[in-house]
Amino acid sequence: MIKNIKTFLANLSHHPGVYQMLGDKGEVLYVGKAKDLKRRVSSYFGGKSKDPKTLSLVEHIHDINITITHTENEAVLLECNLIKKHRPRYNVLLRDDKSYPYILISHHGYPRIDVYRGARKKNALYFGPYPSSLAVRETISLIQKIFRIRTCRDSYFNARTRPCLLYQIGRCSGPCVKLISEADYAHYVQLAILFLEGKSHQVIEELQCRMETAAHALDYELAGFYRDQITRLRQIQDRQYVNVTHGNADVIGFAMQAGIVCLQLLSIRGGQVLDSRSYFPAVPAYSHTDEIIEAFLTQHYLADASHVESIPRLIVVDAQILEQKLLENVLAEQAGHKVEVLKPSRGEKKKWLAMATLSARQSLSAHIYNKTNLQERVLALQAALNLKNPPRRIECFDISHTMGEATVAACVVFDQNGPVKCDYRRFNIHDIQPGDDIAAMRQALTRRFKRLQKEHALLPDLVLIDGGQAQLAAAKDILADLQIHSLLLVGVSKGPDRKPGFETLHIDGLPPVRWPADAPALHFIQQIRDEAHRFAITGHRQRRDKTRRQSPLERLPGIGAKRRRDLLRYFGGIQGIAHASLDELTKVSGISRSLAERIFAAFHDTTV
Repeated sequence: MIKNIKTFLANLSHHPGVYQMLGDKGEVLYVGKAKDLKRRVSSYFGGKSKDPKTLSLVEHIHDINITITHTENEAVLLECNLIKKHRPRYNVLLRDDKSYPYILISHHGYPRIDVYRGARKKNALYFGPYPSSLAVRETISLIQKIFRIRTCRDSYFNARTRPCLLYQIGRCSGPCVKLISEADYAHYVQLAILFLEGKSHQVIEELQCRMETAAHALDYELAGFYRDQITRLRQIQDRQYVNVTHGNADVIGFAMQAGIVCLQLLSIRGGQVLDSRSYFPAVPAYSHTDEIIEAFLTQHYLADASHVESIPRLIVVDAQILEQKLLENVLAEQAGHKVEVLKPSRGEKKKWLAMATLSARQSLSAHIYNKTNLQERVLALQAALNLKNPPRRIECFDISHTMGEATVAACVVFDQNGPVKCDYRRFNIHDIQPGDDIAAMRQALTRRFKRLQKEHALLPDLVLIDGGQAQLAAAKDILADLQIHSLLLVGVSKGPDRKPGFETLHIDGLPPVRWPADAPALHFIQQIRDEAHRFAITGHRQRRDKTRRQSPLERLPGIGAKRRRDLLRYFGGIQGIAHASLDELTKVSGISRSLAERIFAAFHDTTV
């Protein structure tokens, strides 16, 4: 069974996606989809009774691969493709080779729309695949309501002498009896195609223009028809994400944390994700993102002959490749067709890249928090710091502010199983000189350890301080004042340009030291330090944004809720107060001359 499952589950995402359960040799045992990955995967390891198949599966799981998707529908399609590819022995109910349905738009003077399965031919347009026939029929029904495209077979269409019931209920425009011209019908077909391609905003813009034209012509019935079309489109605009990338593409997401890199490769073929793989290359210290991705492209596509045939026409990356043209030419020569390496700035490809990046972060998080990996780092840290026992509890402190504004200190806690998020704490720092990080650290440490002493709570074995000798000295003074002598203090100062791998460690009682960039102990410290930084900056931004949203009245001493309410009612809002004179302010009940002067000064940045 997978080791340290609690830590793995704690770091799972709530996004939709696909999970692959692997055996001891890396073989795929089971592929499943989930609307909520964390909830679904956790259900396998809960206390509820399970059927024999699930019990057997759980006993043989040694690892789990996670792929995040945009939607649950996309997860269904990816699940199907992975099952067809790997044939997992526990996917008993999903082994049929029945293909997923497409939406077909025929080539005809008055094209029809229909459900289609099987090999695609050249005499029609295809959209999909869709996860079920129901999904296709719901989409076709929607297209009928909005665009009134016919669904009848050509033989039925050619035999009509009067419109059918679908025309009567507003789901067809009656092309069989020429109630709409070919040009107008073709226009609606084009709008339907844009809709199926996920370009609803373009359709809405076109319909808005037509609605305004009809309204100016006083044709309010037609304008109302367009209005209803727009309303329906806006209601379902966020549901359509099936056929967004045409042709074939590889999308490569990138994530780096604590000295470890993950590259997530999404293989998109015909508009759907066929496969998703995580790669964890060995990366020299001080490597740039662009350099790492370029090296990966070269080695992945060119070093392995089996990959040459799979080189797509489009490779989407989040990097500016230095030798882009050269790389494209070499890839094209090997593949036998043109290859484009693209860093998108907007649009659908940007969305795919964002999803690949999110999957890379998830995979990297799971990789980092793997128990074997984590225990190795704990033991490495014990050896590097010459500790008698592995540290059972580690706390790390970091300070975050913007030019001294809204200073927040953060404390994160790790044990031998990873982060203990329920013990994380933030401290809003008050009454210090803006930008004084040492004073902020003193305040945070004092509040933290006084509270631990008061509650007789467990003290850490090791405390990491984000900073150098000055911060370390401040921490030593605080702990000495509180008569706490049983823990080790380590300051972590950033390297040149804040690059990971070049940190200087200030260990209490020892001269400063710099560990090798690939040292597991350093990676563990980086991981904890980065988590403290993330937690601190998130709290700082929340506090800063809240402060900036406050009006001067809320920050002014002597102005409580009742006086604020009276001022707002009298002047009709903040703008009225801001433009009021001193005499006008004193007319409000409860506002003295001196208080009016302070209010006036607060809004006009003057000293009265």
